[in-house]
Amino acid sequence: MTQKKTSALGPFIILTFIYFIVGFLTTVNEQCEAPLKTAFLSDVAGLKNTLITLITFFFFLAYLLVSPLGGKWIERHGYKSTLVRALLVMVGGLAMCFLSSVLAIYFEQGHVTLGDGNHIPYGYFVFLIGSFLLGASAALLQVVINPYINAYDLPGTTPLQRMNTVTGINSFGTFIAPVFVPVVMFGGVAMSQVRSSQLQIPFLALTVCMSVITWITHRLQLPDIEGTHAGGEEKLERSVWSFRHLTLGIVAIFFYVGTEVGVGTNVTLHAHELIAEGFSLSFLGRESLSVFGVPFDTFFILASLYWGGMMVGRMVFSRFNGIAPRPLLAWTTVGASALILLAMLTNNLWVLISVGLCHSVMWSCIFTLAVKGLGKYTSKASSMFMMGVFGGAVFPLLQAWLADACGGWRWTWFIMIGCELVMLAYALWGSRVTDPWCRKQLGEAD
Repeated sequence: MTQKKTSALGPFIILTFIYFIVGFLTTVNEQCEAPLKTAFLSDVAGLKNTLITLITFFFFLAYLLVSPLGGKWIERHGYKSTLVRALLVMVGGLAMCFLSSVLAIYFEQGHVTLGDGNHIPYGYFVFLIGSFLLGASAALLQVVINPYINAYDLPGTTPLQRMNTVTGINSFGTFIAPVFVPVVMFGGVAMSQVRSSQLQIPFLALTVCMSVITWITHRLQLPDIEGTHAGGEEKLERSVWSFRHLTLGIVAIFFYVGTEVGVGTNVTLHAHELIAEGFSLSFLGRESLSVFGVPFDTFFILASLYWGGMMVGRMVFSRFNGIAPRPLLAWTTVGASALILLAMLTNNLWVLISVGLCHSVMWSCIFTLAVKGLGKYTSKASSMFMMGVFGGAVFPLLQAWLADACGGWRWTWFIMIGCELVMLAYALWGSRVTDPWCRKQLGEAD
């Protein structure tokens, strides 16, 4: 390992901060769905839920298409160069989101007609491109950060602890983003009055900020970690798909991200539906809240509390170094399934968002189990692992399609219970390391 012990905490802090940015912008992208449903799709008669969920779909589609590129970049250029390249892609994605608002202002009449008189503005499609680039950046960044943090020699910590710490900070970004969107981006404006032009200044500011962060990161020291990827001309003898516990881990993460994003994204759309039907979603007896004097509807806080629960759970479990990932994953999937079922039976979204406490440790558990004993295959495995994040595109979109088809969101949450059961199967059976080469790396007998 090439990092200097005198600065052991430095790279860890750098990558943790960047992971915070990934979480923040991922949720900003998701939380733009409900406001943009009004701003971009006001002239669409049907399929509004499906079309607006495409924003999340394109974001996570990038994980499937771009993640393998991250592994190749690490092998050829190392961790730091790949990190900087990924940040440049993020700057490009934010710039495209800014451009979507410019088109909305100066080309207001430009649109594509879909079906029977459904007018979709050009800005919507440009925002989809921006969302894809943001997803591509997030995928590349996590291809770097996950194996680096997992293998990084930070004294007194275990891989699961380090993963829970960085994902906890990531969750802090997802926690504040649902408030940032209505308060900062849309200034507390009611949903029915949101305009796409309000995206211009926030996304321009984010583009400038990320440009500065990219330049600073380029100037910082980030030592490489040997033994986690093939370097130079070295060729890997085997395909990473030959490792059973990794392949099944990719399947597990596909379903995990599907349910994690499905709850975090669609709970807001479900809440909007309930309010339209006359349900009260008051928080502590109030229908609206105020941050820095800017009012916003209480249902926006649902997603924030969900991501906040994930943050709390991750930070709490990061303090323990004696917890094994397999039983922890098993118990949390059982708990999450019970909470989702109870939320459906009672039609209570406040119960639904409490599932965030269970979801908090699942990513760390699955990743730790999936790359166990992989040695020099770890970075390559990480890039393949990130392809599974595509589940965040599939399941929210499938749920939205069912909501459109069935006329409501309530019973569509059964999809998420199915996802939890797949992860339970991975914890109980799929995560066992059976490959002789991996067992040898772990010092275990055949």
